[in-house]
Amino acid sequence: MGYIPQHALDNLKKYSYKGVDKSLVSRYVLNPFWTWLVTLWPTWVAPNTITLTGLSLVLANFATLIYYDPKFLTEKEGAEGPPNWIYFTWAAGLFMYQSLDAIDGKQARRTGMAGPLGEMFDHGCDALNTTLEVILCARALNLGRSWWTVASQVATLANFYLTTWEEYHTGQLFLGVFSGPVEGILAIVIVYVITGFTGPQFWDQDFLALSRLDRYPIVLEYIPRLRLNDAFMVLGGVVLLFNIVTSYINVYKARVASGQGPFLPLLLLLPFPISVAIEVFWLSAPSFKDSHILHSTLFLPFLCAWGLQFAHQVSRMILAHVTKQPFPYWDAMWLWSIVGAIDANLPTLINRPPLIQNTMPRTALFVYVTLAVTFLSYARFCTLVINDITEYLGIACFTVRKKDKSGDWVAASEVNGKKQ
Repeated sequence: MGYIPQHALDNLKKYSYKGVDKSLVSRYVLNPFWTWLVTLWPTWVAPNTITLTGLSLVLANFATLIYYDPKFLTEKEGAEGPPNWIYFTWAAGLFMYQSLDAIDGKQARRTGMAGPLGEMFDHGCDALNTTLEVILCARALNLGRSWWTVASQVATLANFYLTTWEEYHTGQLFLGVFSGPVEGILAIVIVYVITGFTGPQFWDQDFLALSRLDRYPIVLEYIPRLRLNDAFMVLGGVVLLFNIVTSYINVYKARVASGQGPFLPLLLLLPFPISVAIEVFWLSAPSFKDSHILHSTLFLPFLCAWGLQFAHQVSRMILAHVTKQPFPYWDAMWLWSIVGAIDANLPTLINRPPLIQNTMPRTALFVYVTLAVTFLSYARFCTLVINDITEYLGIACFTVRKKDKSGDWVAASEVNGKKQ
């Protein structure tokens, strides 16, 4: 075996997926649709292939953004941006991603392919989708190159990290009455649809004026004037605070029930704010108001590199969960970002120019190399983990096949039939 130690591989056979979904929308509206949708897929299609198909739709959405707005500007900055009909395709692509992401588990049970590999692959795709949707939604909300987009990235990644951290400590995936995979995605779909009808400039309107709440003096006294896109970001912050509290309550109950200390897991939340601090420190050079990266075409590749580093971080957390290994509090990819952050801020730290990023072309080169390195690192991780798990468990990743007793790859139905 390669990446996963032998003792950890042995724990894969002890793994069983546990999940709780308290969403009323999921239970009464979406789940009946998903139950019907999975029947349209033939049983020779592997669950992970369905998941990858969903991610491909999101990547296609992202490709249209790159085509129409490679500089990631907004209309108020002089950009023409994508035509309005593109936002409808983003809405359709994201909704189909959510649907395909939801039915891959159902397909796994239909084909007898359920197992830890499916959860690893599912979470890995979700982690990649998180940053892609932050970028797309920021464009739809007319935020563009702004610290609001950075705040959106931090809040969205925080929600994902919390869910993964909670699953590691409780042993089950908990989705509350409002969760990112269900209501969060539907909210973004609605944003895309509204933008398709009105254009991104719609979100620059004053919230109180549009809602006519500014007619009431008591409202003006206690509620600040915010644009619609700013108000949307504030709502996201409120949801994040709610999820922090509920996630810790679930972890607290699980730790107390198992006779373990309920406060130690809080320390394992620290890797996320530390990683965020590194990225924001780098992004704020030479100053918070005059960021060289944020106010340039490098902002988009920077966010993508950040998203890939995050995907690597949380994928290692899920791997630790399914293999019962220690929590990964450190990620080697931080070293690269630390170098970038310190180098960019040398004028502030020791009053000398950056050694690497001393011109915009050299900064661009370093950012794009960072993107390439993070992509290759995550691709290597995925390849090694998939190879280890498929070989050990004898379950193929993208085809409905398993290994029989002689070690040959055969149709999963043959192995499942013999087990019965």
